[in-house]
Amino acid sequence: MVQRGRSVVLFDPNRLIAAIARSGDRQAFAELFDHFAPRVKGLLMRGGASAELAEEVAQEALLAVWRKAALFDPTKASASTWIATIARNLRIDIARRETRSRLSQVYEILDEEDPERPDDVLSGAEREARVRAAMNHLSPDQYRVVELAFLEGFSHQDVAKRLAIPLGTVKSRLRLALSHLRGRLEDLR
Repeated sequence: MVQRGRSVVLFDPNRLIAAIARSGDRQAFAELFDHFAPRVKGLLMRGGASAELAEEVAQEALLAVWRKAALFDPTKASASTWIATIARNLRIDIARRETRSRLSQVYEILDEEDPERPDDVLSGAEREARVRAAMNHLSPDQYRVVELAFLEGFSHQDVAKRLAIPLGTVKSRLRLALSHLRGRLEDLR
């Protein structure tokens, strides 16, 4: 409910999205943004995203609403569900990109001693499959620490907090896991 002067106007996101779709109504978008941006950010933070990432995804989601307003169908979903779905999909896309980036960081750590020769390089898909297979031979504790630190991008301290274990234990498990992975993947060097 929004009060304007003496009259009370109910917040109607369907009406706002329709106005955006119909005429690119900037005032309607501002109202929609002011209402949904903090809610989307909170939803993402409750899902484990950092405040910075949650804010970025919330802004991207609402920009997608601006661009795709004509695609909204209130008979299929409520405005809040539609916007939350857009935000969730953006978060998944970002997580996938980060995972690919983190896997390349694992390769760099494993390969830090010798430069690669072009004729010795396996295709990216083969390398990724080999690294994943090698990771499956880690203990569950080591696997989880590697997954959080390299694939999900948490700092060592954040991993320790998340798993409720001492920072030294995190570092020890990472050191052992990387040593184990180097041994299994030595031929990739």
